[in-house]
Order: sequence, then structure tokens, then C-alpha cells
Amino acid sequence: MNTLTSQDSFIYLDHSATTPVDPEVADAMMPYITGPLSCGNPSSVHRYGRRARAAVDEARDQVARLIGADYSEVYFTGSGTEADNLALAGAMYGACAGRGHLITTAIEHPAILRTAHNLETHGFTATVLPVDREGFVSPSAVRDAITERTTLVSVMFANNEIGTIQSAAEIAAIARERGVLFHSDAVQAAGLLEVDFKLLDCDLMTISSHKFYGPKGVGALAIKQGTRISPIVHGGTQEREKRAGTENVAAIVGFGKAAELARARRQEDAHRLAGLRDRFILSLSRSVTNLMLNGPIVGRLPNNVNVSVSGISGATMLMNLDRKGVAASSGAACSSGSIEPSHVLKAIGLSDPLASSGIRFSLGRCTTEEELDRTVEIFGAIVDRVRGL
Repeated sequence: MNTLTSQDSFIYLDHSATTPVDPEVADAMMPYITGPLSCGNPSSVHRYGRRARAAVDEARDQVARLIGADYSEVYFTGSGTEADNLALAGAMYGACAGRGHLITTAIEHPAILRTAHNLETHGFTATVLPVDREGFVSPSAVRDAITERTTLVSVMFANNEIGTIQSAAEIAAIARERGVLFHSDAVQAAGLLEVDFKLLDCDLMTISSHKFYGPKGVGALAIKQGTRISPIVHGGTQEREKRAGTENVAAIVGFGKAAELARARRQEDAHRLAGLRDRFILSLSRSVTNLMLNGPIVGRLPNNVNVSVSGISGATMLMNLDRKGVAASSGAACSSGSIEPSHVLKAIGLSDPLASSGIRFSLGRCTTEEELDRTVEIFGAIVDRVRGL
């Protein structure tokens, strides 16, 4: 099992929230955290600055290779959330007059949905498309929603809660056919799936370091050459005037190393995790009666398992799992002390009680069969106890 301390063994099944930093990534970062190389500002012309600039440039190339983009198309940000904000707000504010409409889906990350809502308060309009019971948006619905005023379609590559992998290539082709920009949030996908920015012919794509064993606090937006994007962080000329602020060299170096490792490992990781996922789902369904799998069986992220148990709140399950040494998560958001149902689970048609009962287990490189077997035992015992069996 993964050991957090010498006294406490913990089963970590929340890799979609964040992954542990790979030791090779930490080693790559360390020279830029302490010692002479930590002195370098990439904008400085002296030797330390030039070394920092070279390190950032190498990382940019590593990240570009992970998603099949050109080096010149990758722009570093402070997070995936910031990259999503730059994609939406940057595209809308950079659009020609009269093109103030964007299209997205009901199961996007809050970084997309809340940005869309904020844009509406500034005079733009947004269409939020529904999804089916498995979380898929219809490409024909995207086509029908496009108008002469549409600037951007934003559809995530794969959902962070229920793992649904969208038809990104088909939707991108529709947007291109109609002369509309296409953005995909590939934060959950890039570390496990073959994501090809050029092959998809995306205009904008978001990824984030800490979803594939890199450091937190650094993301990237790939911007197709020639795409008009207005910056949302103003100041210096960093990131070719798309994102002002001195670059976090150590984090960017770690991002690059993590991207290099993910590119080498993701096919093997995905195959192993998909096998563990399917075995885990089967074991859970045999252990717990009336267990509901949320999301698709086919077309799902290889590390994602999201389930609901009727009559048991997600918050109750999470607290009990944590007490028994299992880290999982819920899509529900906590606001002013109250638990709100997951917007993703509501969007696929679940009632408020079921949408509040969802538990997401997300597997990672270190996850073992033994850990999952133990989790099934713990989960089943908690359900039986809460049900009074």
C-alpha cells in the first residue's frame, strides 16, 4: 500500500484530483528551487537568466510533444483553471465585433462554466448544451447551436467526474466547418490518452501538470498559430504577451519532465489501469446491492470509477472511507456548510439525492489489486453499517 507515514497506511484513490509528484520530476525541479540556477529570471539577459530561459524552452518542447502541438503553440499558465479562463475569455474578447456567443456543455469543469457565466455578465451570450445519461454531448446538437454570432465551442476531452470521453474530433470538425474556434479541456485526458492537437485541428487546448505526476500550480494552453486571443493577465511581455508574470521556472521544468514521462508511459498506464478499473467495478457491484455506475461503460477514462448508492450521502461515505484509510472524492461542492449535488450527476439525469451520493475513485500508477480489493471490503462494510444490515 501507499504509505503516508510509518504509522499510517493509506489507500490513495483520488488521482483525478491530483497525483503525487514523480521522484524523477522532483529531481529535475530541485536545481531550480535552490542553488545557483534558482537565481535565473527567464527575462534577464545574464547567464542565469539565459539558463532559466533555456530550461523553460526545453519544458515547452516537452509539453508540446505530449499533445502533438508545435513548440510555439504552448503557453504556460499558473493552472489548468487559468488556461481555461484564458481560452474562453481570451477568445471572446479577441473576437471580431458581433461574434459574442460561445457554446459549451452542462458537464464541463467549473473553470469553464463559471467563466461562461461571468462572460454573460459582460454582454456575451452562452449556450450550455445538455448531455445524455452517460455524459455524451451530441455533435449534431453542437452543430445546431452554432449561429452567425458564435465565436467558440468548448467541449472537454474527458470528464473529470464520470470519465466520459467526448467525440472531440467530430465536434472540432463541425466547428471548423462553420468557421468557429474549438477549445478542449484535456486536463484529465493528456496523461492517459493519445491527445493530438494537430490531428484534432484544435484551436485551443488546456492541460495541467499535477494531473500526471507533475507539480501543482502550473498549466498550459495550446493556441493554434494565428488564433486571436486577448490576454487576461496584463503586465510584462512574458509568454509572448499572452500571459504576463515571471515564469515559475522550477514548476515549468517539473511540468516538462512529467510530460516527457507521461508520453513514454501513458499507453502502458492506460492499459493496466483499464484492467484494474473493470475488475474494481465488477467487485463493487458484487459487494453492494443497488450500486449505480455513473458514466459510460465504453468510452470512459481508464482510471475512473464513479458510483452512487441510493439512500447514502456522498459526504457520509467519504468521511467513513477516510476513517478507514481510503482517499476518494465526491463531485459535490461544499458551500456555506451545505453539500450541493454534483452538477455533472444532475446533468446526466440523477435526482438530487443520488447526485449527492456519488463517489469517485480514480486510480493511478501505484494502485494495486490488493488496494482495490481492500477498498471493496471497506466500502461494502460501510454501506451495510449505514443501511443497518
